[in-house]
Amino acid sequence: MYLVLTAMLALNVSAAILNGYMQVDDSLHATINSVENGNNLLYARFNAAMNDNPEKTREWYEKAQQVKTESDSLYNYIQHFKDDLVRMSGGAVDQKTKEPVETNATVRQMKKQDDTNIPSQYGINDGNGEILKERIIKYREFLNEISGGTKTAELNFTFNVDDRYDDEQKENVTWVNALFHEMPVCATITMLTKIQNDIRTEENNIVTWLESQTDAGDLRVNKMNAYVIPKSDYVIEGGKYSARIIMAAIDSTQTPEYIVNGQKIGSDGLYEVLAKGIGAHKFSGQIVYTNPSGEKEYLPFESSYSVGEPTVTISNTEMNIMYRGFDNKFDISVPGISSDKLKVDVQGAALSRKGSLWIIKPGENANQVVVNVKAELDGKVQSMGSRTYKVKTLPKPSAFFVTGGVSADQGALAKKQIVASDAMIEASYGEDGILDLDFKIRTFTLRAGGKLLESKSGKLTDEQKKLIGTLRSGEDVIFNSIHAIGPDGKDRLLNTIALTIK
Repeated sequence: MYLVLTAMLALNVSAAILNGYMQVDDSLHATINSVENGNNLLYARFNAAMNDNPEKTREWYEKAQQVKTESDSLYNYIQHFKDDLVRMSGGAVDQKTKEPVETNATVRQMKKQDDTNIPSQYGINDGNGEILKERIIKYREFLNEISGGTKTAELNFTFNVDDRYDDEQKENVTWVNALFHEMPVCATITMLTKIQNDIRTEENNIVTWLESQTDAGDLRVNKMNAYVIPKSDYVIEGGKYSARIIMAAIDSTQTPEYIVNGQKIGSDGLYEVLAKGIGAHKFSGQIVYTNPSGEKEYLPFESSYSVGEPTVTISNTEMNIMYRGFDNKFDISVPGISSDKLKVDVQGAALSRKGSLWIIKPGENANQVVVNVKAELDGKVQSMGSRTYKVKTLPKPSAFFVTGGVSADQGALAKKQIVASDAMIEASYGEDGILDLDFKIRTFTLRAGGKLLESKSGKLTDEQKKLIGTLRSGEDVIFNSIHAIGPDGKDRLLNTIALTIK
């Protein structure tokens, strides 16, 4: 309504519009009084909560006090601003007592309401409008920060001091000019009263939000349950069983009693007992607490844990025995114990770690390797077991002629298959082999057409391919003296490959 009145006043509309501003200003003052009463009740509740539970309330209470201080500061600054405008425009008088009104005057009490020079002089020429704008921005940012950014859109809308488009002038005007330039003093004061109303309203909104945060972390429950939370329900004999017994959603301001097997334990509800006897072990008890009526309540509970023999799981991921000079990969674990608590040592081999695997490399003269596994339990190192492995030399692989996806150590092949660019000699344990290891062909000899030609790798040389190109169907192509080096670094003489030209 006051925005419409402002536009009409700019057109020098009659005193009826001035009366309209009086009504708007009166309404705003009534609203401010109502909101301030609500704010006083809010602060009173905060004070009471602070007295009842300062630890829980202090953080939000102190923030609420900051909001009150900043809100009062800006509100009072605007009130002084208004008082100066009223005084400069001729003052104000109480309608009933006819006494002068020095501060907090309403539009209705002003002697001269239509002066358009005073707002421009005081707000624009004297620079007070820009000061007010900066204080509003600072206040808006303060409220946004203290509410954790949850009210950004609301605050930006309420305290919008951006430039705005003037339909009459067909151009953007600053917030300061829109509020003070050639505006009747009654209109400017009414708008300032609106800002004061916005301050008290947002103060109420933010403090209400802060009050809600004092209970934001509380759990609303209508049922209480007892729980047993063990560190582990599987315990190695000689180790310690630990469990935490809790009452769900308890109030941290009261400490319940925990009773296990007839014995009271510590106030933290931690139950510990030395694990004796292999098998299942049961225990029971109750939690005793005081309800809001001051009566004792009893929550029964029961649970169990198992005690087992010390065991260890050691599995070789690639073979059932260890091979000499080779990196044997092992996955070592103990049920119920994390891998970082394990300690492994070996006899007759070198030990290293690669990711989650243990690498065991037997020595050249080792005939067996012993793997020992220990675990750290409750600060003590306890043996989990050991395993002995036989050590053997890596078996000799077979040589194959591989070309175009075909692998053979004998038989007939087309000449173009033998001289293909991807043709080569490879060494492996075959498709059914237990191991899949990388062997490198060091050298081989081609015997064909009465000639012997050597290659220093697994690939055919150009000279060898040229010789094969002269052969006729039915002639033999023999690959012998095939030497391969395995992952253990040993040189092996492999089988002969006998092929026939189709």
